[in-house]
Amino acid sequence: MTNSGPPPNVFSLCNRPPWAIASVDFQDNPTPLTIGTTRQDNRRLFDQLDHIPSAAHRGEIFHDYVSVKFALHQWDQFNGTSRSSLRNSYVRFLRGWQVDANSPEGAVLKGWVDSRIGISPTFHYTPLTTHEARFRYALDRVRGSARTNAIHLQLDLLFEFCQYELALRHPSTRWLTLYRGTFAAQDYPRPEAQDNLVQMNNLSSFTSDPDCAWEFGSTVWEVQVPLSKIFFFSGLLPDRLLWGESEYLVIGGYFRVRPLR
Repeated sequence: MTNSGPPPNVFSLCNRPPWAIASVDFQDNPTPLTIGTTRQDNRRLFDQLDHIPSAAHRGEIFHDYVSVKFALHQWDQFNGTSRSSLRNSYVRFLRGWQVDANSPEGAVLKGWVDSRIGISPTFHYTPLTTHEARFRYALDRVRGSARTNAIHLQLDLLFEFCQYELALRHPSTRWLTLYRGTFAAQDYPRPEAQDNLVQMNNLSSFTSDPDCAWEFGSTVWEVQVPLSKIFFFSGLLPDRLLWGESEYLVIGGYFRVRPLR
C-alpha cells in the first residue's frame, strides 16, 4: 500500500517553523537556528569556549563537557544495558552514519531532525512512501535510541556547538559551497518543471571537495548551503570524525542545485 509519504511534522523545538526551514526561501535568505533553550541551559560551556582561541581545544572541551554532563565517562562502573547505553555516546552515531546512513544510527540522527527541526525523513533504505518502509525506519530509530543515554539532548548540544564553531570559523558568512554526488538524481522529489530545485532527505551528506563528490555518484550537485543548516562537519571534533571525505551533515528540505559537468 502506498500514499504520498509521511505527513509533515508540525511540531519542533526550533525557533523557526518546519515549513520555513524546509523551503527554498530559507536557502535564499537563511537565519540562525537554535534548539529550544539548549544554548542558555549550557551557557557555562559557551562562556568557557569564548576564552579558548584553539579550535582543537574547544572541541576537546565540548567532548569532555558532554561526557561529564551525561555521565558517559562512568560507563565502566555499570553492568548490562546501563553500561552499553552510557558507553555509546553521540560519537557512535556519527561513526555509524559514516559507515551507513541507513543504519539504526542513521535513523536516530534523522529522528533528531524530525523531532527538533520538524522536517520528516523521506528516505531510509527506500523512499518512505509505504507503511512497511516507515515501520522499518521507526524500528531502526527505536533500536538505535536504546543504545545510549539521552541521545537527543546530546545531539542538541552538538548542533549548538557546531553553529557556534561555524560562526567563529566563517564570520560574516551565511552560506558554504558544498557538493553532493548521487547515482539516482532522477529519484529525488522535485516540483514540476523545476529541474534545479531538489528536495533532500531531512539529513544528507555533502562534501566541500567536488572531486570527492564524484566518488559517490554520476551526478554531482553544487549547492549553496546555509551555515545554519549544517548539523556537523569533519574537523569539528578532535577525533577527526568524518574527516577523510571533508563531510558535512546538512539539514534537508528544498535546495537549488547546479549540476557539475
